[in-house]
Amino acid sequence: MEKDIKNMGKDNVKKVFNLVIVDESGSMSIIQREALAGINETIETCRKIQETHQEMEQMMTLITFDSGHFKVHFDNANVKEIRNLNPNEYRPGGATPLYDAIGKGIAMLNAQTSADDNVLVTIITDGEENCSSEYNLGMVKNLIEKQKKLGWTFTLIGTDNLDVEGMAGSMAIDNHLAFAENEVETKAMFARERKSRVRYCKFIACDEAMPSGSYFDEE
Repeated sequence: MEKDIKNMGKDNVKKVFNLVIVDESGSMSIIQREALAGINETIETCRKIQETHQEMEQMMTLITFDSGHFKVHFDNANVKEIRNLNPNEYRPGGATPLYDAIGKGIAMLNAQTSADDNVLVTIITDGEENCSSEYNLGMVKNLIEKQKKLGWTFTLIGTDNLDVEGMAGSMAIDNHLAFAENEVETKAMFARERKSRVRYCKFIACDEAMPSGSYFDEE
Protein backbone atom coordinates (compact mmCIF):
# COMPACT_ATOMS: atom_id res chain seq x y z
CA MET A 1 0.00 0.00 0.00
CA GLU A 2 2.56 2.53 -1.15
CA LYS A 3 0.44 4.64 -3.46
CA ASP A 4 0.79 8.40 -2.96
CA ILE A 5 -2.69 9.80 -2.37
CA LYS A 6 -1.90 13.31 -1.19
CA ASN A 7 -2.54 15.02 -4.50
CA MET A 8 -5.82 13.36 -5.40
CA GLY A 9 -8.55 15.80 -6.47
CA LYS A 10 -12.12 16.17 -5.38
CA ASP A 11 -13.28 13.98 -8.24
CA ASN A 12 -11.51 11.08 -6.54
CA VAL A 13 -13.30 11.36 -3.20
CA LYS A 14 -14.15 7.89 -1.94
CA LYS A 15 -17.15 7.25 0.25
CA VAL A 16 -16.96 4.80 3.11
CA PHE A 17 -20.28 3.81 4.67
CA ASN A 18 -19.92 2.55 8.23
CA LEU A 19 -22.99 0.59 9.36
CA VAL A 20 -22.69 -0.24 13.07
CA ILE A 21 -25.37 -2.45 14.64
CA VAL A 22 -25.11 -2.90 18.42
CA ASP A 23 -27.17 -5.21 20.61
CA GLU A 24 -28.97 -3.31 23.38
CA SER A 25 -30.70 -6.30 24.95
CA GLY A 26 -30.79 -6.75 28.72
CA SER A 27 -27.70 -8.94 29.01
CA MET A 28 -25.56 -6.12 27.58
CA SER A 29 -26.11 -4.28 30.87
CA ILE A 30 -23.06 -6.17 32.18
CA ILE A 31 -20.86 -4.07 29.89
CA GLN A 32 -23.17 -1.08 29.38
CA ARG A 33 -20.54 1.52 30.21
CA GLU A 34 -17.82 -0.15 28.14
CA ALA A 35 -20.15 -0.66 25.16
CA LEU A 36 -21.19 2.99 25.19
CA ALA A 37 -17.56 4.10 25.41
CA GLY A 38 -16.66 1.74 22.57
CA ILE A 39 -19.40 3.12 20.34
CA ASN A 40 -18.21 6.68 20.94
CA GLU A 41 -14.58 5.75 20.37
CA THR A 42 -15.58 4.15 17.06
CA ILE A 43 -17.25 7.40 16.04
CA GLU A 44 -14.10 9.30 16.97
CA THR A 45 -11.94 6.85 15.01
CA CYS A 46 -14.02 7.48 11.89
CA ARG A 47 -13.55 11.22 12.40
CA LYS A 48 -9.78 10.75 12.67
CA ILE A 49 -9.72 8.60 9.54
CA GLN A 50 -11.49 11.35 7.63
CA GLU A 51 -8.95 13.88 8.87
CA THR A 52 -6.07 11.62 7.87
CA HIS A 53 -7.51 10.72 4.47
CA GLN A 54 -8.83 13.97 3.04
CA GLU A 55 -9.83 12.12 -0.13
CA MET A 56 -12.21 9.94 1.85
CA GLU A 57 -15.70 10.75 3.13
CA GLN A 58 -16.75 8.77 6.18
CA MET A 59 -20.49 8.20 6.57
CA MET A 60 -22.11 6.45 9.52
CA THR A 61 -25.37 4.69 10.26
CA LEU A 62 -25.60 3.65 13.91
CA ILE A 63 -28.34 1.30 15.08
CA THR A 64 -29.03 -0.12 18.54
CA PHE A 65 -31.77 -2.68 19.11
CA ASP A 66 -33.66 -4.91 21.50
CA SER A 67 -37.11 -6.49 21.48
CA GLY A 68 -38.71 -3.13 22.27
CA HIS A 69 -36.98 -0.86 19.77
CA PHE A 70 -34.92 -0.51 16.62
CA LYS A 71 -33.25 2.86 17.07
CA VAL A 72 -31.40 4.65 14.28
CA HIS A 73 -29.16 7.15 16.06
CA PHE A 74 -27.51 8.37 12.83
CA ASP A 75 -28.83 7.67 9.36
CA ASN A 76 -26.08 7.86 6.72
CA ALA A 77 -24.59 10.99 8.29
CA ASN A 78 -21.12 12.43 7.71
CA VAL A 79 -19.03 11.75 10.81
CA LYS A 80 -18.09 15.43 11.00
CA GLU A 81 -21.74 16.22 11.70
CA ILE A 82 -22.58 13.63 14.35
CA ARG A 83 -22.13 13.71 18.10
CA ASN A 84 -21.24 11.09 20.64
CA LEU A 85 -24.01 9.19 22.42
CA ASN A 86 -24.83 10.04 26.01
CA PRO A 87 -25.64 7.42 28.70
CA ASN A 88 -29.39 7.89 28.27
CA GLU A 89 -29.13 6.80 24.65
CA TYR A 90 -27.80 3.31 25.42
CA ARG A 91 -29.87 1.56 28.09
CA PRO A 92 -29.91 -2.24 27.66
CA GLY A 93 -33.17 -4.13 28.18
CA GLY A 94 -35.32 -6.72 26.46
CA ALA A 95 -34.55 -9.64 24.15
CA THR A 96 -32.47 -10.05 20.95
CA PRO A 97 -34.16 -9.72 17.52
CA LEU A 98 -30.76 -10.05 15.83
CA TYR A 99 -31.97 -11.03 12.36
CA ASP A 100 -34.47 -8.17 12.21
CA ALA A 101 -31.78 -5.65 13.19
CA ILE A 102 -29.33 -6.95 10.58
CA GLY A 103 -31.94 -7.22 7.83
CA LYS A 104 -33.39 -3.77 8.42
CA GLY A 105 -29.94 -2.19 8.66
CA ILE A 106 -28.76 -3.72 5.39
CA ALA A 107 -31.98 -2.76 3.61
CA MET A 108 -31.67 0.84 4.81
CA LEU A 109 -28.10 1.25 3.65
CA ASN A 110 -28.56 -0.62 0.39
CA ALA A 111 -31.07 2.04 -0.66
CA GLN A 112 -28.49 4.77 -0.01
CA THR A 113 -25.37 3.35 -1.66
CA SER A 114 -24.10 2.55 -5.13
CA ALA A 115 -21.87 -0.16 -6.55
CA ASP A 116 -18.86 2.18 -6.34
CA ASP A 117 -19.17 2.78 -2.60
CA ASN A 118 -17.26 1.03 0.18
CA VAL A 119 -19.46 -0.45 2.88
CA LEU A 120 -18.33 -1.86 6.22
CA VAL A 121 -20.97 -3.55 8.39
CA THR A 122 -20.12 -4.17 12.05
CA ILE A 123 -22.46 -6.30 14.19
CA ILE A 124 -21.88 -6.54 17.95
CA THR A 125 -23.93 -8.87 20.17
CA ASP A 126 -23.72 -10.91 23.34
CA GLY A 127 -26.65 -13.14 22.50
CA GLU A 128 -28.17 -15.31 19.83
CA GLU A 129 -31.27 -14.49 17.83
CA ASN A 130 -34.42 -15.13 19.86
CA CYS A 131 -37.37 -12.97 18.79
CA SER A 132 -37.22 -11.62 15.23
CA SER A 133 -40.53 -11.31 13.39
CA GLU A 134 -39.59 -9.94 9.94
CA TYR A 135 -36.36 -11.72 9.00
CA ASN A 136 -35.12 -15.28 9.46
CA LEU A 137 -31.64 -16.76 9.10
CA GLY A 138 -32.09 -17.68 5.43
CA MET A 139 -33.23 -14.18 4.52
CA VAL A 140 -30.30 -12.57 6.34
CA LYS A 141 -27.79 -14.95 4.76
CA ASN A 142 -29.16 -14.24 1.28
CA LEU A 143 -28.99 -10.48 1.89
CA ILE A 144 -25.39 -10.69 3.09
CA GLU A 145 -24.30 -12.91 0.20
CA LYS A 146 -25.88 -10.48 -2.25
CA GLN A 147 -24.15 -7.45 -0.73
CA LYS A 148 -20.79 -9.22 -0.53
CA LYS A 149 -20.92 -9.56 -4.31
CA LEU A 150 -21.02 -5.74 -4.39
CA GLY A 151 -17.89 -5.57 -2.26
CA TRP A 152 -19.47 -5.02 1.15
CA THR A 153 -17.44 -6.19 4.15
CA PHE A 154 -19.25 -7.79 7.10
CA THR A 155 -17.95 -8.47 10.60
CA LEU A 156 -19.60 -10.23 13.54
CA ILE A 157 -18.31 -9.58 17.06
CA GLY A 158 -19.77 -11.68 19.86
CA THR A 159 -19.09 -12.75 23.43
CA ASP A 160 -17.14 -15.94 24.04
CA ASN A 161 -20.15 -17.73 25.55
CA LEU A 162 -21.47 -17.91 21.98
CA ASP A 163 -20.32 -19.96 19.00
CA VAL A 164 -19.33 -16.76 17.23
CA GLU A 165 -17.58 -18.57 14.38
CA GLY A 166 -20.62 -20.78 13.82
CA MET A 167 -23.01 -17.82 13.95
CA ALA A 168 -20.90 -15.90 11.45
CA GLY A 169 -20.66 -18.88 9.12
CA SER A 170 -24.43 -19.44 9.19
CA MET A 171 -24.91 -15.85 7.97
CA ALA A 172 -22.09 -15.99 5.38
CA ILE A 173 -19.99 -13.49 7.36
CA ASP A 174 -16.26 -13.96 6.73
CA ASN A 175 -14.88 -11.93 9.64
CA HIS A 176 -15.61 -12.74 13.28
CA LEU A 177 -14.19 -11.92 16.69
CA ALA A 178 -15.01 -13.25 20.16
CA PHE A 179 -14.42 -11.46 23.46
CA ALA A 180 -15.06 -12.06 27.16
CA GLU A 181 -17.92 -9.97 28.54
CA ASN A 182 -15.99 -7.99 31.11
CA GLU A 183 -14.49 -4.52 31.35
CA VAL A 184 -10.93 -5.34 30.30
CA GLU A 185 -11.77 -7.64 27.39
CA THR A 186 -14.56 -5.42 26.07
CA LYS A 187 -12.19 -2.47 25.93
CA ALA A 188 -9.59 -4.64 24.20
CA MET A 189 -12.17 -5.82 21.65
CA PHE A 190 -13.18 -2.29 20.71
CA ALA A 191 -9.51 -1.29 20.45
CA ARG A 192 -8.83 -4.16 18.08
CA GLU A 193 -11.88 -3.32 16.01
CA ARG A 194 -10.80 0.30 15.69
CA LYS A 195 -7.32 -0.77 14.59
CA SER A 196 -8.89 -3.02 11.96
CA ARG A 197 -11.14 -0.18 10.76
CA VAL A 198 -8.12 2.07 10.23
CA ARG A 199 -6.39 -0.74 8.31
CA TYR A 200 -9.50 -1.31 6.17
CA CYS A 201 -9.52 2.36 5.18
CA LYS A 202 -5.83 2.26 4.29
CA PHE A 203 -6.63 -0.42 1.73
CA ILE A 204 -9.39 1.77 0.28
CA ALA A 205 -7.12 4.81 0.15
CA CYS A 206 -4.63 2.80 -1.89
CA ASP A 207 -7.26 1.31 -4.23
CA GLU A 208 -6.57 -2.17 -2.90
CA ALA A 209 -9.03 -4.82 -1.79
CA MET A 210 -8.67 -6.21 1.71
CA PRO A 211 -8.33 -10.00 1.39
CA SER A 212 -11.52 -11.86 2.28
CA GLY A 213 -11.70 -12.90 5.91
CA SER A 214 -8.67 -10.84 6.95
CA TYR A 215 -10.40 -7.87 8.62
CA PHE A 216 -9.21 -8.73 12.14
CA ASP A 217 -5.75 -9.92 11.11
CA GLU A 218 -2.90 -8.31 13.02
CA GLU A 219 -0.29 -6.52 10.93
